[in-house]
Amino acid sequence: MDRDTETADAQAADTHAGKAPPADVRRRIPRTDVVLSDPRLTEAARRLGRALVKSAVVRALERARSGEIPPESVADAAAGALPLTAGGLRPVVNATGVLLHTNLGRAPLSQAAREAVDAACGFTDVELDLATGARSRRGASALEALREAVPHAEAAHVVGNGAAALVLAATALAAGKEIVVSRGEMVEIGDGFRLPDLLVSTGARLREVGTTNRTRAEDYAAAIGPDTGFVLKVHPSNFRITGFTRSASVAELARLCPPGIPVVADIGSGLLRPEPVLPDEPDASGWLRAGASLVTASGDKLLGGPQCGLLLGRAGLVRRLARHPLARALRVDKLTLAALEATVRGPAAPVRAMLHAGPGDLRARADRLAAELRGADVDARAVDSEAAVGGGGAPGVTLPSAAVALPEEYAGPLRLGEPAVLGRVEGGRCLVDLRTVPPERDADVAEAVRRAAKAAANDRGEG
Repeated sequence: MDRDTETADAQAADTHAGKAPPADVRRRIPRTDVVLSDPRLTEAARRLGRALVKSAVVRALERARSGEIPPESVADAAAGALPLTAGGLRPVVNATGVLLHTNLGRAPLSQAAREAVDAACGFTDVELDLATGARSRRGASALEALREAVPHAEAAHVVGNGAAALVLAATALAAGKEIVVSRGEMVEIGDGFRLPDLLVSTGARLREVGTTNRTRAEDYAAAIGPDTGFVLKVHPSNFRITGFTRSASVAELARLCPPGIPVVADIGSGLLRPEPVLPDEPDASGWLRAGASLVTASGDKLLGGPQCGLLLGRAGLVRRLARHPLARALRVDKLTLAALEATVRGPAAPVRAMLHAGPGDLRARADRLAAELRGADVDARAVDSEAAVGGGGAPGVTLPSAAVALPEEYAGPLRLGEPAVLGRVEGGRCLVDLRTVPPERDADVAEAVRRAAKAAANDRGEG
């Protein structure tokens, strides 16, 4: 071996080990402006912003100076480190088996909703009548879509989220008055927020009736009086009480309430109409038909739309809420209105496909994916599993599913890979549950698993 070859080999070994490169290699490290002139980075600067791209270049140059990468790879490393968008949110493949995963943003939007959002990104007629040139009701077409979807609703209004819908109702209808509510429906709604605290913050007083497990219609009747703002019925959408239980129905409450005292019903999970897969889950149409004066719900749960709060019910009541000063602070933007209308009017949202996926089809997908991965020397096998609705909907209900079981150590590399894949660890294995993975993403999942297997092998020193 000649001296030049020995020197090159030594430099390569130092670079691989992360040692500072020798002087002649450091001289080959390009200037920042030269790297930024790479066509890939020039285009990225136009799309992502120069500051973000320059930051990626600076990090790549630091890697070259430390000997981690050769000088010729700086532009490649910078381009490879760039995010898909200028925002910090990363797309994630939900393989947890939880359909409405709160930490992943709950319901994924349909393609129709995404296109509607894109169309609404510029100037829109969100509050303008183009025919007359005069100001119109904000989001009129989205509100009309809700009314058409829920014929028993005389009017509709939209706010920021489900909690905001209840806050608006309590502020407009019961500030300084009493809200009659069952003790068994005083729920915690997530992230430590509790319904009683939320309602009391509006200036209303809570009149609790019944017990945790049993509340009868006569308990409500005995509490209703001149200080009653409204009677509240809350569907316990994130827990179940079983055994010796009793609760009053919306129809019973509507019959006992005197004129002027509305029944406000929170269905939580956002179904507008009955869902055969979830027969025990209440829907807006059903509770309005049963006599509720106002129904509140979330838009980003079983409806499958964007985060928002829906208020559906009697025209006079909805109008009163919509004109309350607080409604201005809780209103939604044009992008939410666009996504909501497209969700209601357009084709079925992805959450519906997840609900109705056949167990046999899911198992066939799992078998194919596991076989493909075993062919790449990955420890993978298809297993039956159970999925859940999640997101404050259908508590205790499980959906038969199928998953690919992988070594537990793959969970971290899958989360950190591209694309990021989030499974669940169960019984010492990382399960990739396919009920929440669209079929068209199976190839992406397979590639992500292969990369995770390599990363896990490197961590074990086998790479």
